[in-house]
Amino acid sequence: MPRRRTLVQAPWLRQLALQARRVERLDPHVRGLLWIALSGLVFVLLNAVLRSMSQQLHPMQAQFLRYLGAVIVMLPVLLRIGLRACWPRRLGGQIWRGALHTTGLLLWFSALPHIPLADTTAIGFIQPMFIMLGAWLFLREAMRWERWVAALVGFGGVMVVVGPQLSGATGWYHLLMLASSPVFAASFLMTKTLTRYESINVIVLWQALTVMLFSVPLAAWYWQPLGPGMWVLVAASGVLGVAGYPGQRRHL
Repeated sequence: MPRRRTLVQAPWLRQLALQARRVERLDPHVRGLLWIALSGLVFVLLNAVLRSMSQQLHPMQAQFLRYLGAVIVMLPVLLRIGLRACWPRRLGGQIWRGALHTTGLLLWFSALPHIPLADTTAIGFIQPMFIMLGAWLFLREAMRWERWVAALVGFGGVMVVVGPQLSGATGWYHLLMLASSPVFAASFLMTKTLTRYESINVIVLWQALTVMLFSVPLAAWYWQPLGPGMWVLVAASGVLGVAGYPGQRRHL
């Protein structure tokens, strides 16, 4: 008991609890922006890990291993809450979303080994434009003119970074990655719809499961043995992937 009291009273734990209470008192929109910024940082790290994997393995095998790692990381959650709690209310929606997300990943992973990480990150900023457009068209969300202006300014910034590369030796791969953006945006909008019925744990788990299963055929075709270092990257991709999604989904 004294040991537990000492642990709770540790200065770094008290400071962490204080910061958590301050965050909880923030406006919900501000909290959502903070979660998005944190998840963005996590996904940048994830992109770096995945690029390293896809340079050493075939992209289709890297894609499979990334989601295999996520499933392994989530197994303790599945065992703790039980299979019944993880079964989705809309199984068809989870499968369709998994198929759509897998299509985007096929484009994205095919381009990833051939594009600098800075360009990969820049292209990712195009997705909000497609998300805004889809939310306006299909979800009937109101969009103020300031959002459209901000999105257009962001698109211009992306073109400044990526535009010169489109006519270069890697232009085809840049176009492939650009083509993945509307597909991922559609997957994101489906996720927003699914959050009306499903918990974050269910959505993340079933994305990992469906993408992993859809990726098996191509991964098996290009399979090559993995060394210890590669398994470390697989584990890191699983942890980062699972850690990033709850932060991204909290604002939906």
